[in-house]
Amino acid sequence: ETDRMSPSPSLLTAVLVLSVTAPCSAFIPTSTAPLLRPLLASAVSLRHARPAAPSRTAALSLSMSGGSQLAQLASMTVLAVDTGDLSVIEELSKTGHITDATTNPLFVSQAGLSGDPRYVAFVDEAVKYAKGKTKDVDEGVALAIDRLAVNLGKEILQFVKGYVSTEVDPRLSFDREESVARAKRIIKMYEEEGIDRSRILIKLAATWEGITAAEELEKEGITCNLTLVFGMTQAVACAQRGVRLISPFTGRIHDWHKADQGKEVWEPSEDMGVVECTRMFQYFKKHGHSTICMPASWRPSRGPGFELDEIRALAGSDRMTIPPNLLSMLDESSEPLERMLEPIEGAKQCEEEEWGGGRMGEKEFRFRLNQDGCTTEKMSQGIRAFVSDTEKLEEAIRSKF
Repeated sequence: ETDRMSPSPSLLTAVLVLSVTAPCSAFIPTSTAPLLRPLLASAVSLRHARPAAPSRTAALSLSMSGGSQLAQLASMTVLAVDTGDLSVIEELSKTGHITDATTNPLFVSQAGLSGDPRYVAFVDEAVKYAKGKTKDVDEGVALAIDRLAVNLGKEILQFVKGYVSTEVDPRLSFDREESVARAKRIIKMYEEEGIDRSRILIKLAATWEGITAAEELEKEGITCNLTLVFGMTQAVACAQRGVRLISPFTGRIHDWHKADQGKEVWEPSEDMGVVECTRMFQYFKKHGHSTICMPASWRPSRGPGFELDEIRALAGSDRMTIPPNLLSMLDESSEPLERMLEPIEGAKQCEEEEWGGGRMGEKEFRFRLNQDGCTTEKMSQGIRAFVSDTEKLEEAIRSKF
């Protein structure tokens, strides 16, 4: 590039990275120095002038250089943002590192109750849509809640190029037939808006009913994200029934074991959330399951100040969904990020045979679930929390009928 009047963007990127990682004189030939000196001065100035608490926009703009841990992670793991905040999703999508988005009843409820004009319009349209479809108030409220989730998902899809996850009413977590019906209704609404079903992941709780509902939906080309996964019993049952993706809650698994053992500080490699997610990943690779493992929910293994422990310990997982604050923290670090999970090596490290002869039945599933205190307690807790959020939203929407 030295024969050009001005350096290329790629060269500028390299200089910015070098200025942070090492003395530039160690890398830049003497003959090239005159051309680069102004850039080096600017880069060093940027390095030392960074504000103590950078704004989200500033942090994300720096990630475009490709030297951040966010960029490094995105090179080995497909990343989703875990939020329903459209402004945040739009901003993050510009980095090129975020391809998917996940929502849940909390995010939909927050959107519906926010009072923000953008979200108010989604609610008003959902209510109008439902009133035009049924005269029954209870049916109308349920339809409006689903429609609101679709409105939010449709808007998100303007910013991400991959999947958006839309959750079925969590109160149906133990009703297979109604879960299937509601999932099909959600997909139909998306398709009426011109959105192909291949862009949507239907979110269901990983109960036995949710898993078997997903099995039926997958056969019809409706891909699913089984959420509230806390252990191998759920993960294996999902994989054996052809579920597209699971969301194990790394941090909540850690919470349970931390309380159970009375141990506050863990090495990331010993964090039980990391251990379980690694085990799932390795099992899937060994036995040829195509189910995607997408860890969610994060905690600092070693306590405050180590918020990225679990994410870094699972670098290389198929996918991850990460909230905006942790994405920003990854963006602010330029330290090398080691890949911890790799498919071929993971398959070799798994020593487990296929559970249930390749297809675990309901009795075995329920027994194994009962024996797993973490999964049993955390799944129940998670469903209750999602139901609570849904009921708050339902109350607000019902007042409009």
